[in-house]
Amino acid sequence: MDRGKKIDVDKIDLEKMKEMTTENPGLLPYAHTSGGALVKPEDVGKITGRAIAAMQSQTEMQMAQLYEQMQLLADQAKAIQKRVEVSERIYQASIAFEPLINHRYFLYQKNEGGDFLSMIAPEEWGRKRQNDQIFVAEVKLLADHTWEILREA
Repeated sequence: MDRGKKIDVDKIDLEKMKEMTTENPGLLPYAHTSGGALVKPEDVGKITGRAIAAMQSQTEMQMAQLYEQMQLLADQAKAIQKRVEVSERIYQASIAFEPLINHRYFLYQKNEGGDFLSMIAPEEWGRKRQNDQIFVAEVKLLADHTWEILREA
């Protein structure tokens, strides 16, 4: 375009200009003026593919989190079940003293059968006495009168 040349505004045909423009230029599939932004049609398949990949990635992450939570709950349930089993075993065992809450005790199985609760740790027995019993667990009496397992054989 020559910069020195002036445009005669009176010679512009407004009717022809109306035909070249639209009332809704944003709906055209192309730029409606020479200075307009380049409009490229999008690959719908590519957009859909990216969206599906993002969705799958997100759901896989959420499923992994749920699996971890389920695993934690299953482990907690097993621990509670084990606590109940040990508590029942202790209450059926021979106890020659009154256990106190928050104290540590030791559960043993006698070689001839049956269990007994002791205040003596396996490391504190003499050699002869160790042959008469099998160490089962170190336990602590809780306030709800269940037994927490501190150590197992």
